[in-house]
Amino acid sequence: MMKILATAASLGAMMSATPAFAEQGDWLLRVRAINVAPSETSSSILPAFPGERVSVDNSIMPEVDITYMATDNIGFELIAATTQHTVSGRSGTTGAIGELADTWVLPPTLTAQYHFVPDGKIRPYVGAGINYTLFYEEDASNGLVDAVGATNVDLDDSFGFALQAGVDIELNERFFLNFDIKYLDIDTTATLNTTAAGTQRVNVSLDPVVVGVGLGIKL
Repeated sequence: MMKILATAASLGAMMSATPAFAEQGDWLLRVRAINVAPSETSSSILPAFPGERVSVDNSIMPEVDITYMATDNIGFELIAATTQHTVSGRSGTTGAIGELADTWVLPPTLTAQYHFVPDGKIRPYVGAGINYTLFYEEDASNGLVDAVGATNVDLDDSFGFALQAGVDIELNERFFLNFDIKYLDIDTTATLNTTAAGTQRVNVSLDPVVVGVGLGIKL
């Protein structure tokens, strides 16, 4: 009986001494495939097309992020990815044109995370933070140019909040699977300076849901 108790005590001591997978001071690098799905709402295209709104398509791209563990439970993650999206008319004249423009989107996002079980093989976390979204290489579609002449497209950059939830699943001492979902608050105004229709503007709340799956490594 004493031997059993001694063995149990020894095992308990070993388990309590097991270090967290991600400890204070560690860096975690993840590479994900992400699907960026805007849940957009838009104003009318004004002044020429009242009642006509736009839609924005999904985009699947790679993403890289890095997390610094400030404590065993609290980490700070910086996400870097860029995606390309098409803006299309939904009804009326612009709906008949279809694709109006395309743009690249770069939304660097910083979140503070809480990791619930840092010493477990399955480690869920939640996070909240901020994103600053840049739009670049905006181009009018051929269909829009054919309809209203040469067109310059410009989308305003955006600053908003970010929410996050995910889980890391340990594969071995260094590698882990990752599943992650984010909500990004992104609002922009698109300005179209056209030859035939003058200057048109449309306000768009993109507010995408970003779902990712990938592989991580403890550096």
